[in-house]
Amino acid sequence: MEEKINRKLNLYYYGVMVFTLIILGVMYWLCSQEDFEPINPMESFGMMLQYIAIGITLVAIPLGLYVIKWKKPKTLELYAELATGRILVVGLTMPMNIAFFYVLGGHRPMMWLAAIAAIAWYFTKPTLGKMEQEMKPEDPNEEKY
Repeated sequence: MEEKINRKLNLYYYGVMVFTLIILGVMYWLCSQEDFEPINPMESFGMMLQYIAIGITLVAIPLGLYVIKWKKPKTLELYAELATGRILVVGLTMPMNIAFFYVLGGHRPMMWLAAIAAIAWYFTKPTLGKMEQEMKPEDPNEEKY
């Protein structure tokens, strides 16, 4: 049962990468078209888009990475739901920031946000050992740091 859940989670994990590559290709193609006009990142609308991207990234990554520790799932089904949510919440910030990078005309801070999201996405990689560790009940005698 654990291996089946792990395979399903891996599909979501690598699906996020495929989706990111599709967004990257589509945005590159869109920017190569002559009618595409990027948004100036120093104008108010461009700054608002940057604030939205930064805000979503700063909220989604810590929330997504902490949710399983916070909920402490008791069943495999609940773990599968929470791990899927973690992969999607953390992972989808990566293609979002890549899209903002292109929409803002190659504004470099958006690529840094995408890189931060990629690093966080790596920490959502599902493994059997990780599943076992996160499903293990807490020991009340164990020190917490």
